Amino acid sequence: MTDVTIAPEQTALAAHLRAAVAGEVDDSPRRRAEYSTDASNYRVPPQVVVFPRDAEDLMAALSAAREAGAPVTMRGGGTSVAGNSIGPSVVIDTSRHMNAVLELDPQTRTARVQPGLILGDLQAAATPHGLRFGPDPSTTSRATLGGLIGNNACGPHAVAYGKTSDNVISLEAITGDGRQISATRKGTHAIAGLDELIRANLALIRQEFGRFERQVSGYSLQHLLPELGGDLAKFLVGTEGTLATTVEATVALVPIAPVRLTVAFGYDDMPSAADAVMPIMAHGPHAVEGLDARLVDRIRAAKGDAAIPALPAGAGWLFVEVGADTEDEAREILGRIRASAGTTSVTVVEDPREAAQLWAIRADGAGLAGRSADNKECWPGWEDAAVPPEKLGTYLRDFDDLMERHGVTGQPFGHFGDGCIHVRLDIPLQQDGKPLRAFMEDAAALVTSHGGSLSGEHGDGRARGELLHHMYSPDAIDLFGQVKALFDPANALNPGIVVDPAPLDLDLRRPAAPATPATTGFAFLHDHGDMTEALHRCTGVGKCRADAIGSGSGFMCPSYTATKDEKDVTRGRARVLQEAINGQLIGGLAAPEVRESLDLCLSCKACSTDCPSGIDMAAYKSEALHRTYQGKIRPVTHYSIGWLPRWLKVIGLAPRLINTLLKPAWIQKAAVSMAGMDTRRHLPTFSATPFRRSAVAKARRASATTPQAGERRVVLWADSFTDGLDSEVPAAIVDVLEDAGFEVVVPEQSACCGVTMISTGQLDAARKTLGNLLQVLGPVAVNGIPIVGVEPSCTAVLRSDLVELLPDDPRARAVAGGTYSLAEVLTGRAPVKPREGWVPPRLDDVTAVVQPHCHQYSVTGFGADRELLAQAGATVTETAGCCGLAGNWGTEKGHYDTSVAVAENSLLPALRSAPEGSVYLADGISCRTQAEDLAGERGLHLAQLLAQRLGGTRQ
Repeated sequence: MTDVTIAPEQTALAAHLRAAVAGEVDDSPRRRAEYSTDASNYRVPPQVVVFPRDAEDLMAALSAAREAGAPVTMRGGGTSVAGNSIGPSVVIDTSRHMNAVLELDPQTRTARVQPGLILGDLQAAATPHGLRFGPDPSTTSRATLGGLIGNNACGPHAVAYGKTSDNVISLEAITGDGRQISATRKGTHAIAGLDELIRANLALIRQEFGRFERQVSGYSLQHLLPELGGDLAKFLVGTEGTLATTVEATVALVPIAPVRLTVAFGYDDMPSAADAVMPIMAHGPHAVEGLDARLVDRIRAAKGDAAIPALPAGAGWLFVEVGADTEDEAREILGRIRASAGTTSVTVVEDPREAAQLWAIRADGAGLAGRSADNKECWPGWEDAAVPPEKLGTYLRDFDDLMERHGVTGQPFGHFGDGCIHVRLDIPLQQDGKPLRAFMEDAAALVTSHGGSLSGEHGDGRARGELLHHMYSPDAIDLFGQVKALFDPANALNPGIVVDPAPLDLDLRRPAAPATPATTGFAFLHDHGDMTEALHRCTGVGKCRADAIGSGSGFMCPSYTATKDEKDVTRGRARVLQEAINGQLIGGLAAPEVRESLDLCLSCKACSTDCPSGIDMAAYKSEALHRTYQGKIRPVTHYSIGWLPRWLKVIGLAPRLINTLLKPAWIQKAAVSMAGMDTRRHLPTFSATPFRRSAVAKARRASATTPQAGERRVVLWADSFTDGLDSEVPAAIVDVLEDAGFEVVVPEQSACCGVTMISTGQLDAARKTLGNLLQVLGPVAVNGIPIVGVEPSCTAVLRSDLVELLPDDPRARAVAGGTYSLAEVLTGRAPVKPREGWVPPRLDDVTAVVQPHCHQYSVTGFGADRELLAQAGATVTETAGCCGLAGNWGTEKGHYDTSVAVAENSLLPALRSAPEGSVYLADGISCRTQAEDLAGERGLHLAQLLAQRLGGTRQ
């Protein structure tokens, strides 16, 4: 195991910074692990991470670092795919505190912003004025303006609005040697010697720079030419933090087109699609994006056909957006584009939701492409090249030949209107970087042979800096060094980037990660049985840092929405677990840094759906706890709440007596404290008669002894929680199912899924429990009888964790494939259907706040419930995130405040703003408990709401 102690010089550096900086200064191994990599292939742990509070604090941090002789790397959202937001010494993150719109002037269409401002927040501030920032990279929801400026970010709408450099008016910045400068047009005089250097190299700059729009590799020296205004601000954009640090920026805003239309064109292949770009561009579209069938195949493999909206026939597609002031004008432009597109395979996307789904596929491309369609790991590096658009088709054909020669595959997509291609490649990086180097050298030679650029919007970073000699002459490379010396003579800013670049195969993170084969925990079936491979699914694109709640784009990551700390986001946890396995910063999975990182993970599983890379942090947390505590004494909550199904079985022998004994407040408080729970929580009231002992269950047991499929026979599985805590719910399900014409069978024996054992990492016990469940439900599933689950978290275990824990038992797959929610059965998604003519009870007078359970959202999906409620006529407001209780997690000591903060993201505001008489609808016991605890709102299961209306007027 590598020594993970902190070096004295690191401690001294951190102390020096703390004395100068008001914001947080963190040199802990956990924090260094979180910032050890970005969205690239590289791993460079910093010595210390600084979070300045304001501009003065940022300048103080830079000054202190200079005094200590410590290089500085600036970091925004940490989404760099080239490795230009990681560094070996001081990393400064402005996104936590320096994230404000300082001024927005609708008249001049400008905004003054701090570097840590999230682009999506700027867009939200500008939208009410009918304005937006033009460039919109796919990471808009988490990328910072400082990051956009560092990389000269673009996005799909750059064909209409230009790159970031085209939209920056001025910068307030600090050079590497500490000079405060105002970078403006005609501002080259701000740097001594710069005018003279440019005049001495005019011919070189005019010949080699600014040849086409997406030439962003190296330094964009053309902006300093006198005929282009000597614009120092535009020049600094794209210099990757190597020359100056942005303290404040003034940017231009553009009007939002009132009418936008989207059309998809299909072609035989990607190069054929690329050939059509120039005729389309002649008509001024606002976006022209390309998508390859290989990426579509990958999405289908990962998420199923439903994840792909209807596309026209083809194996390569162009998505084109048209913007105009009126619909007539937009349709006229669209007609001209259709006539020029060179294909009759066309789909005009009229539904804005379908259009959003199309663009979301493109936006998630960097994450989705992290695995090939045949499940190989894919990597960035050569994912950002650009060529003049008129050469794009020829380049793509040659690029396909190059991939074939190197024996690799990729899934191209990108900004075809600008000639910029993104692709991740299944280059084998597990052992070393030799295959990567060989491919990159040949790819650099190829793109420059087409007059292209190594990078089209992401910068060169560690991935491509070494290759700049393919693109520029020795004199141009030397000129980069001379410019660097004028701004940063001590090489204090982002060393090893652009000037004197590090080798492209140095500091690769994947070869440093040893395999961790599955043991007695999860099988990691999707990751070739290797936990390390599973953890390296995290591509670092940072969608988990996005405001999923505010945008309605998902549920992850609930704790991060409450704390805004990288520690509490899926990406940060993945990095800590990676470091624990490689042992270079953190001493193994049992280390306190791992427990701290995972502590606020709610095990909600939302990342398994929302993360385009397919991360499942709930499973990784469970596995880490399993390996840490196997054969050892566990925390008290693992025995109290983690064993709740066992306690419920005992309590079920005399539930009324137990309820009476626990009724006094002092006994409740003592019992809660002894159980390791927060004393602001309370013990539940147990069902007076468990469902398994109820007359309803007994009357429907007889036919369970011969599990033969019938026309409408279903088996109702009442899990341990439903059985012991809310036995009215399965009784209501029986009523609803029988009203719909089903024959309901209740198994002779009870069966537990062990969900709380799984969430607390007691996987040996969970496997045994699930083995017992298969004895009960296995014959049912094998005989084709649908199983109807009650509690979403338990249903999700059967649909996902069951196969991971018992991968070799064929009954497990049968049960996983044969388990359904009530709504899925009632909407015809199960093999047996409701009787002909059945319709759900009318709910026209019902206004409901609906809380989809996180596991329901992540594993089974909420579409069937949404459809059923719409059929019934209910007026519904869906909450947009986790309730905050998350089973045992929210009850544990130390989690209450965060649990409440998560509830404040969506649940509690929705309940407070609901009209008088509204119903709170939540299938999850945790969700109902949270609402009752925090808002005094008693919720209903969907079955209870429907059962209340049985016998009423039907339509």
